[in-house]
Amino acid sequence: MEESKTLKRIFQDRKRTNILRAAEQATISYLVKKVPAFITSNMLTFLGTVGSVIVLAGFILAAYVSRYYLLLGIAGLAINWLGDSLDGRIAYYRNIPRKWYGFSLDIIMDWISTVLIGLGYVVYARNQYELIAFVFVVLYGWAMIISQLRYKITDIYSIDSGFVGPTEVRIILSVIFIFEASFGHLIEYFAGVMCAVLFIINVIDTRKLLKLGDIRDHAERAEKLNKAAGDQE
Repeated sequence: MEESKTLKRIFQDRKRTNILRAAEQATISYLVKKVPAFITSNMLTFLGTVGSVIVLAGFILAAYVSRYYLLLGIAGLAINWLGDSLDGRIAYYRNIPRKWYGFSLDIIMDWISTVLIGLGYVVYARNQYELIAFVFVVLYGWAMIISQLRYKITDIYSIDSGFVGPTEVRIILSVIFIFEASFGHLIEYFAGVMCAVLFIINVIDTRKLLKLGDIRDHAERAEKLNKAAGDQE
């Protein structure tokens, strides 16, 4: 019973809606118990960034040596997931969370990871397709801003856009790497589709965010009016 409460605690600071959340949380619950005590949250955060550097290296090697090095990016994404998923969870499991420190560090390192992966695609992409990397980084940054604003308005932290979260994005990228390594010159089309889908998701999430902001504005205004009426009495 105590172990069940402990494992439940490690996900208490965020709401997940992604399609793989059940399998992902079960995997994380298993892994946090296996991480050696000397490995800290900061080490895991660093490990996640190292994974992004490996993806960048895979892109560079694919551009100048062989496109089969893109498969190295799959390992990089797996390492990125491992570090990014366990850094905060291990702190909650050990009951030593630093909520705002961890939140701030996580956001900064996620952005650095996004830029590194985007930079890798810039190196690999041909001619005008380099622009797609820039668009992807901008759109992903937009999605990150939405998640922070939603947290500010609702006090509920969610990193997912409906059924799609960072884990699903990593899997999609891995599939793209496999197709590109196998057939070549397909990544531009996949990246273009991803950008289009991400743009649509961001527009939808932005509209939802503005509605939430409007609801909170009305609620706070009503609360002030009620308080003012109470003071007059």
